[in-house]
Amino acid sequence: MNMNPNYIIKAPLLTEESTLQRDTKQHYTFKVDPKANKRQIQDAIEKLFNVKVESVNTMNYDGKQSGRRGRSRPGFRPAWKKAIVKLRKGDTIEII
Repeated sequence: MNMNPNYIIKAPLLTEESTLQRDTKQHYTFKVDPKANKRQIQDAIEKLFNVKVESVNTMNYDGKQSGRRGRSRPGFRPAWKKAIVKLRKGDTIEII
């Protein structure tokens, strides 16, 4: 796996729940590479955004089956991984 932080952190997840957590608890949510472990995610966040990470929680999501079109076989959406990162008090990340 490529250890470049830009390959580990795919994109921020901007949902209603993640925005609420960001504003109240200093938790930021990212879509990350499924092969990355917590230590790699922590190092990537610290290098990309110049902040100090206190903890990282990760969740793996299986790909869902997508609908059929006629008599063809069903497709599948890809599996992905989500990371919730807690920052040190006073640190912030400007996402938007």
